[in-house]
Amino acid sequence: MFALADSSVPTVYITVPRDVAAPLAADLVERRLAACVNRLDCQSTYRWDGDVVHDEAEVVLLAKTTDDAYDDLVAFVEREHPYDVPCIERFDDADALPAFADWLDDAVA
Repeated sequence: MFALADSSVPTVYITVPRDVAAPLAADLVERRLAACVNRLDCQSTYRWDGDVVHDEAEVVLLAKTTDDAYDDLVAFVEREHPYDVPCIERFDDADALPAFADWLDDAVA
């Protein structure tokens, strides 16, 4: 078992079209809104405008950020995201190694 970090390390779950994923992830890191963004291909099924959309190719972005940068990250994603209603979900209480939390704080600062 490892020791938990003293600071919160929120992970932000974002879904985007495939053509937007790489540039958005790079922008989040370059602007120091996230220390790291993982990109995972997925197929989504959801209801939109009364219809069920099947097999929409998307990418899940998992952005590692800080409490201080979270609001700016959300504002940036809302502004740059092509969807009318983007999926932006925050997961807290991540069990992070202290060294990782320290690196993340430094990368986002």
